[in-house]
Amino acid sequence: MSNEPNLNPVVTIQEGKVKGFLCDDYRGSPFYNFLGIPYAQPPINELRFKAPVPIKPWSGILDCTQGSNISIQEDYISKEIDGSEDCLNLNVFTRQLPAIHTSKKLLKPVMVYIHGGAFLLGSNRKEIYGPEILISEDVVVVTINYRLGLLGFLKFDDPNLNVPGNTALKDMVLALKWVQRNIEHFLGNPKNVTIFGNSAGAAAVHFLVLSPMAKGLFHKAICQSGSALSSWAYADKNTNEQLAKIIGLSKPSEERLYEHLKSLPVEEIYRMQCQLDKIYIKGNRYRFVGAVVEPTKWNGEKFFSDHPLKLLKSGKYNKVPLMMGYNTGDGMILDGMVQPSQNHIYWTDKELNVPGLLNLEKGSSLSKQLGNEIVQFYFGTDEISREKHLKELYDLTTDNSFLSGILRSIRHHRTTSNVPIYMYQLSIDSELCFYKRMLNIQLPGG
Repeated sequence: MSNEPNLNPVVTIQEGKVKGFLCDDYRGSPFYNFLGIPYAQPPINELRFKAPVPIKPWSGILDCTQGSNISIQEDYISKEIDGSEDCLNLNVFTRQLPAIHTSKKLLKPVMVYIHGGAFLLGSNRKEIYGPEILISEDVVVVTINYRLGLLGFLKFDDPNLNVPGNTALKDMVLALKWVQRNIEHFLGNPKNVTIFGNSAGAAAVHFLVLSPMAKGLFHKAICQSGSALSSWAYADKNTNEQLAKIIGLSKPSEERLYEHLKSLPVEEIYRMQCQLDKIYIKGNRYRFVGAVVEPTKWNGEKFFSDHPLKLLKSGKYNKVPLMMGYNTGDGMILDGMVQPSQNHIYWTDKELNVPGLLNLEKGSSLSKQLGNEIVQFYFGTDEISREKHLKELYDLTTDNSFLSGILRSIRHHRTTSNVPIYMYQLSIDSELCFYKRMLNIQLPGG
């Protein structure tokens, strides 16, 4: 293996050749970047809403120096619509490339990152989730894009439509299969793959741990501020009914709704998605995008044929070493989801704080009682305001949206698995805290 870096690296993978570039990590040491490598065929036209199809081989050298499309979403800063349907690509970062006679003993551990963003936004763009710190630990880093919103989570019960749900999670599975096929070409060890992610990405990591479809594709998992028992990670069964109302269709058949959605420009689907997001207020109950149990009549390969909680309790999942944890300031993300002037909904509509996975009907006596007890536990009996109770509001959001699901998950793993499981709490105050800087939050916490 040469110690001299190649300034114009070209790597041959199973599908063809890819060209990358060289830059420095935060310590000033060089590493290779390959941006926007496609792992699936463009999910457009007849492939819209469908499970991903592996990318076909290409001829020539694919330029992977500029990055590629992300899934369609609103740019967090400019508020402009950004992205494309053709978004199924990944980035690879490595310190070294193999020489002709490289020993397999020199292969590096691989870390595959799955971004968060409520399954509605986020991407693998290097500007946001750059590898400059992690790559200094001599690992190979992979970051993936997957379909977001309705493009990634639409579900129909009609088996003839071939849209059983969990499409975005199947994108991740296909990306992990790509890693197994190709990562050795970047000096990565396909037998030592760790998947990790934050928030919705953490829930996705945990879903992959629980899904038979992902068996054997990774060997360790890290869930950062999210889990399969986060209520917000699941889709409401009435999403299609709400979607039909937005479109203006009166009780359409699933086939009619599907054909209508297939015919629309992707920007129109995104605008409908934004309207759905306003209907499903940011509480701790189900949302309009997320994991589902796929229909029993669907005969294709299922990501989930049973509820993840049932799989977790049964012990029928991928037994790999697992780390789960959270930040003490995770609840600060609330200000990025709900306007501060609307925070009062969390103590005026107390049932918003009742976890959806408890399956309590909103308005029932038990749901009302639990909502009252939760609010009283965090805010006491005094008059509540954002100005006086901001820390308590963030603590409630941290516990309810993140920590409670993590703790429940760990308890189940301890009783159904004998592989190592670790838990962490991050409380450091740091300039690296993106939300605190962006939202100018002055309270302590990580």
